[in-house]
Amino acid sequence: MKKRPRASTWAKSFERSLNAMTRLVTASGSRALKKTLKPAVARRTPPPGAGAWIPGVVMGATGARRFRLYRPPDVKFGERLPLMVMLHGCGQDANGFAASTRMNRIAMRERFMVLYPEQDRLANAQGCWNWFDTGSGRAYGEAALIMKAVDQVCQLYPVDKARVAIAGLSAGASMAALVVTRHPGRFKAVVMHSGVPPGTAHSTLSALGAMHGHRATNPLVATPGTMEAHWPPLLVIHGDADGVVSPKNGLAATQAWAQAAGAKAGPARSVQRGKRYPMSVTDFKRKGSTVATLVAVSGLAHAWSGGAASQAFSDGQGPDASRMAWAFAAKQFPAEA
Repeated sequence: MKKRPRASTWAKSFERSLNAMTRLVTASGSRALKKTLKPAVARRTPPPGAGAWIPGVVMGATGARRFRLYRPPDVKFGERLPLMVMLHGCGQDANGFAASTRMNRIAMRERFMVLYPEQDRLANAQGCWNWFDTGSGRAYGEAALIMKAVDQVCQLYPVDKARVAIAGLSAGASMAALVVTRHPGRFKAVVMHSGVPPGTAHSTLSALGAMHGHRATNPLVATPGTMEAHWPPLLVIHGDADGVVSPKNGLAATQAWAQAAGAKAGPARSVQRGKRYPMSVTDFKRKGSTVATLVAVSGLAHAWSGGAASQAFSDGQGPDASRMAWAFAAKQFPAEA
């Protein structure tokens, strides 16, 4: 009998470890596990609140992906609204992410649309975006499908293409950053919540080490000039008690953006609102403009900060990440024409 090659054995061992880590994300704590195992009917139920919850699908060379679009009520004829793209984490779908983040409530009040692309379980059994699989090109194929969803929504609905931002949680945060590296001029802001920066992993083998903060992040392929002209600023939100994706990744992401732009870190400032977790906020600036902002939330684990307490992957005690994400994006948008 032939000996199995050592490399193949190690590859399968690491892939099993990565799958175990992904399962940990989808079941982090018994409470999250119970919330994740919802009936299929509940997943089809629109999030609460006024406005339209519109289904859609896009197709490309690497398959098809469903999405949901939130449109606030009473959109006037000729009105063009900003668009926030929201990429869910492992174990989530569009409905669950909308309910967890409550971004639609902010969209209704501030009048913008929210696009929720959804990963297919055939592409990843745990519903994770394959942000790490750049070696095979699968990550780029998924990024292209997300951009197709953005293009389709911009074409069919009253979206202002000059006011588009993207945000994500965990695997969704990593995918959001990857999408921006491939299409920097299409977005005015990018928000990473508890994710791994692009250029840190290239396969299932390297993703596990990246999640633990054991891998170096490659520099962005950009110069200060191109960053200033085309790249959107970055907001990173990461809990210092995150045991799934190391907080080192939050710092690495902001440093990658800052180094490419030639930006320098200002002094960290402590912020606490009421009884919510305190946070340390550091801005990286060049020529007076913010290139990246790091928000390190004390006591926050692997969950959307300030999310709905009744939902999985949400921590209601944290500062409101959805409000922070929208406020950060809105600052970057040009004035309405």
